[in-house]
Amino acid sequence: MTAVASHTKARDPAAPATPAVAPPVLALTGKSLLALTQDARLLETLRKVSNPAHEVYATASEVDLATALLAHQAGVVVFDTAASATPPGNLAARLHAQFPDVVLVVTGRAEEQARLSSQITDGSVHRFLHKPLSEQRVRLFVESAWRRHAEAQAIPRRPALAPSAPSRRRRGWQLIAAAVLVSAAAVGWLLWRTPQTPPPTPPPVTRAPAAPAAVDAALESLLARADHALAGGDLVTPPQQSAAALYRAALEHNTRDPRARNGLEQVIERLLADAEAQLQARHLDEAQHLAEQARTVNPDHPRVAFLMAQIGAQRERAVLDKAQRTAATGNVSGALAVLEDAARGGHHSTLVDQAREQLAQKQLDERVAEFLRRGRDAQEHGQLIEPPEQNARFFVESAQALAANAGEVRQAAAELLTRVKEAAAAAISAGNPNQAELLTAAAADLGASPAEVAALRTQAQKLRAAAKAAGLGQLSLAFNERLANGRLLEPSGDSAKFYLAQLLQADAGDHATQLARTAFNARLLEEARTALRAQDYAGARRWLTEAHAAGADAAGISGLEAEVNAAQDETQQASGFVSASTLVRTHYLAPEFPIDARRRGIDGWVDLQFLVNTDGSVGELTVIGAQPVGIFEQAALDAVRRWRYQPAVRGGQPVTQRARLRMRFAMQR
Repeated sequence: MTAVASHTKARDPAAPATPAVAPPVLALTGKSLLALTQDARLLETLRKVSNPAHEVYATASEVDLATALLAHQAGVVVFDTAASATPPGNLAARLHAQFPDVVLVVTGRAEEQARLSSQITDGSVHRFLHKPLSEQRVRLFVESAWRRHAEAQAIPRRPALAPSAPSRRRRGWQLIAAAVLVSAAAVGWLLWRTPQTPPPTPPPVTRAPAAPAAVDAALESLLARADHALAGGDLVTPPQQSAAALYRAALEHNTRDPRARNGLEQVIERLLADAEAQLQARHLDEAQHLAEQARTVNPDHPRVAFLMAQIGAQRERAVLDKAQRTAATGNVSGALAVLEDAARGGHHSTLVDQAREQLAQKQLDERVAEFLRRGRDAQEHGQLIEPPEQNARFFVESAQALAANAGEVRQAAAELLTRVKEAAAAAISAGNPNQAELLTAAAADLGASPAEVAALRTQAQKLRAAAKAAGLGQLSLAFNERLANGRLLEPSGDSAKFYLAQLLQADAGDHATQLARTAFNARLLEEARTALRAQDYAGARRWLTEAHAAGADAAGISGLEAEVNAAQDETQQASGFVSASTLVRTHYLAPEFPIDARRRGIDGWVDLQFLVNTDGSVGELTVIGAQPVGIFEQAALDAVRRWRYQPAVRGGQPVTQRARLRMRFAMQR
């Protein structure tokens, strides 16, 4: 029996695999967006945020990607790394080589961004969209991609002309402008280097198996309300009913429950992800507001401090760029006013009469000396790159904006560079990779050699890798303990399934993670076999559903499903059941396709058994299996309960008859 929904999804055209030869360069009209993904939530979000002028299509396989691009004339491609067996860098390079006019947005985990750093730098990957996703970030990135596509289409293709030689009078200001571009590029690099710190996990607790504790109704109520607020986007407001407030209350109620700590971490991750998207869009006030909200949740969170430093650096760069542009036009007094406004908290200085050049020069010299003095004071107090607009780097670069070639300015810049490199090395020794990366980026801005910068970054990356390895080790230990104790699925926040999800999020490719995944999948299949031997067919199907969701061996799952079906059929036949298809149905009501399943694009089936009474009505209706569990059962029951059949007849008299039925639910495609 098949229930067909009226909702229609985009259909992906089939095509043979792309040959392993150099692809031709193809130009597309760029009217639609194509998503390579198997993530229904991502596809739904893309359709929700996209302009109606740009239709959204999907393909689930990289094999069909090239054909889908040509069929739909795509201008923007959103590539989900989870949908590809090919390394993301290789697929991105191949796509850019064959379709140079297509703007590529990649989505995945933070470690996959690092593997795409060269493609992000050279522009073949336009943006990297971190998971978990937010609708706001998806909208920003899709709109940015279409702007990039429109700009590329508007650029005429013509031979480059040799630039004319600049006049001697303007050459100095052009050098300042070049410095601005270099600084901006460095800040851009820093933004792309934003780390994605894995959420902290509670240390494993070794204890003997015990009977399940009584349910704490108050705690479960707090956690349920907090989860609902988190799902609805109420992260920090309203004050008493926000996700942060409710998770904090749950943690105060029971400090040992990991779900509250994990919930607070999710709140911070959502706030920081949105703040990073605003920062990349250069919306500094919005980014700072979100970062400050995250700081109210956890003032000591390392990523909060790191992001606040990035926002401060962006504010500094905006002030410096404005001052340098003003000075490049010959308006020295205007440049001074810009810098004094930032350094003094918004109080404008009195503009010097531009007609009196000698006085302006004297004031300029005094300002340079003042900036250098304040820079030295900031160094003495250890304020090398923070706080924003009140640190040594800001004051020295302010002096450089006014008198880059002055001997005392060059000396101050050299001294500051030495101090910043020493501070970066000290941060590495102290085990603080975030601070080390900020200081290393500052050293690069101040003119450190590429070799010095590379050495510092290598040490910081080693430190981060060591911290990551330690975290993976703790997660692996917690997973193995829960697996050994038979706590596979429950409790949801402290089970083998929970810690396996943490391992996959931290590093899905790590050897320990792969071993844990294999052991978990094998255990799920063994539980299904145990249920089958006990003739618990519903239980066996539940374990197989978990195995399928965990990515267990497809052949093993199919084989066990066949055994369960055969055993159940044999049992039912022995008890007098017949297939409903052998009976004559006299009244039929089509089942309603569940709205949530239609929205998520889910297919499935429900196994039912029932009694056809002597009057043809349906009785003793029972669900004996479903895939997926909890989606289609009620719709199936509501429909079959109203069906009617011709009663079975034996010896000329109507009799009751037991029957079984599998009802399928499939989206119309």
